[in-house]
Amino acid sequence: MSRIGKLPVVLPAGVTAQVAGDAVTLKGPKGELTQKFPDYINVVQEGDKLLVSRTDDSKQSRAGHGTIRALLANMAVGVKDGYSRELEIQGVGFKASIAGKQLTLNVGYSHPVEYTVPEGITVTVTDGTQLKVSGVDKQLVGQVSARIRSFRPPEPYKGKGVRYKDERVRRKAGKTVA
Repeated sequence: MSRIGKLPVVLPAGVTAQVAGDAVTLKGPKGELTQKFPDYINVVQEGDKLLVSRTDDSKQSRAGHGTIRALLANMAVGVKDGYSRELEIQGVGFKASIAGKQLTLNVGYSHPVEYTVPEGITVTVTDGTQLKVSGVDKQLVGQVSARIRSFRPPEPYKGKGVRYKDERVRRKAGKTVA
């Protein structure tokens, strides 16, 4: 039995769940998320809890059991509180600006980098160098944050680039002259 999968998903106050066929829909104050699950996984709602079980003991169903439960738990937190990642830009002349859903990054290239923010994600820029990516879907928040960071990851010599707020960049010593 999966250690994660056998734990019930406790729905926080203000979050409602609806199990219909092969999908679970969670609604909360921040928004609504839907997760489909395969036919070898059963999801049952009992009061304010969601119970996840599997129909057989195949390798695929054992692997999916804990995964589906973790996804449902992440959805419950997301529709209640939401998720956010903070990034910072370091480098002389490096800055960011946002206009509507269009994020513009000036990160040392000969051209500005344009990125269209997907639906359901909010990006706020403060002070030109601090970015905050927020939304209800944990996976999408992480994916957008990683995409923004990938435009100019921090380099190890001067530390210039886009990094997560809590990220530590290992610095290397430069070339030494004999």
